[in-house]
Amino acid sequence: MSARILEGRSIAARIREDLTRRVAALAASGRTPGIAIVRFADTGPEVAYAQSLARAASAIGAAPRDVRLADDVHLTDAAAAIAALNADLAIAGIVVIYPVPAHLDPDVVGALVDPAKDVDGASPVNADRLARAEEAFVPATAVAVDEILRAYAIPVQDRRVVVVGRSKVVGEPTAALLANHGGLVTVAHSETADVAAETIQAEILVVAVGKPGLIGPSHVNPDAVVIDCGINVTDDGVVGDVDFDRVEPLVAAITPVPGGVGPVTTVMLLGQAVTAAERQVQQLSPTQD
Repeated sequence: MSARILEGRSIAARIREDLTRRVAALAASGRTPGIAIVRFADTGPEVAYAQSLARAASAIGAAPRDVRLADDVHLTDAAAAIAALNADLAIAGIVVIYPVPAHLDPDVVGALVDPAKDVDGASPVNADRLARAEEAFVPATAVAVDEILRAYAIPVQDRRVVVVGRSKVVGEPTAALLANHGGLVTVAHSETADVAAETIQAEILVVAVGKPGLIGPSHVNPDAVVIDCGINVTDDGVVGDVDFDRVEPLVAAITPVPGGVGPVTTVMLLGQAVTAAERQVQQLSPTQD
């Protein structure tokens, strides 16, 4: 048996083309979307991600803005910087690069962002809207999982979905989003008595923990669709949370790492930023007539 490989690069390329057209239309009206990327570090993976996001934004014609806050910044100063971005009409979307410095509460920082510009779903307002199945900006990895399932015509309605991991940036929003689409969702985590007993029943298994090889053959069944959100840097390269080589022959479909969820995550974040820009134009248009 060989699983269907749910690669994300072709999905990302298709979405990127659409976003490029939408940004061009905005630019033609004088409203090129500005995307503020707020970071607290000068080195490490956070900077690499910020730079990658800026390149991706530039590639579709958007205008990224690097906003560097000191790693010892006081909350009041961080709040002032983000408030200025909230008020800046040139900025359509704001992305805070996590983790934030240890002396800052990540939930408090996320709450500083205007929900209308919170294009990575960090605001508790957007989290509450998602929980109530209302229109919301959702953390980009969760949206990417949903998009991959949609692109490959994998139904969610009335299917048993197990999400391993309950982080506020991946696990929780993914569970909420798939539940909103009719999935019968269970969340497994470090306090779950027997994770394998839950995952082996999954028709759709989403893994988002950050632990290489966490999911192996004993965790899956032959009908499972496995979505691996893990990105772990090891001596052997970048790997997911699923032991791909051992699990792939045993399931119906699986995303690779790299090349699966990751490429789609970036374009889904940009897509939410473009949507925010389009809404901004609609709100401003009556005053421009």
